[in-house]
Amino acid sequence: MPNRSPIVAGSRGSPEHNRAMNRAAVQKWVADYERLWRTPGTELPAELFAADASYLPSPWAPSIQGLDAIARFWEAERDGPDEEFTMSSDVLTVDGRTAVVRVLVKYGALGNRPWRDLWVLRLAEDGRCSSFEEWPFAPDQPDGH
Repeated sequence: MPNRSPIVAGSRGSPEHNRAMNRAAVQKWVADYERLWRTPGTELPAELFAADASYLPSPWAPSIQGLDAIARFWEAERDGPDEEFTMSSDVLTVDGRTAVVRVLVKYGALGNRPWRDLWVLRLAEDGRCSSFEEWPFAPDQPDGH
């Protein structure tokens, strides 16, 4: 039986392998992102991101390059693994290896600090993200970051 990737329809090396990722794989990636954001430590982004991944936290921010830099960014940006928030998402589109996801995050015990984001993901063949682009928007936040 061929080795099936969660992202593409065919096994590595098959003509089907270069087909598009699927919506379920993107939803799983987003769920894993939330799970790992809530998990202590800085080794975990390697489960989500390729070694040479780029991470753009807003359209106006400099791109963060590579796993070590992404791990440092995560550690600096989050309040810790016990940070209170709820997150919901909707995969808007999947085209080839690129997906766009709308994300709503409500921070705080009462969810009174909302952020609405668009994420543009480019996933590598192994299912890890090679390019992450975030378009964050919050009330009274002119550039979203």
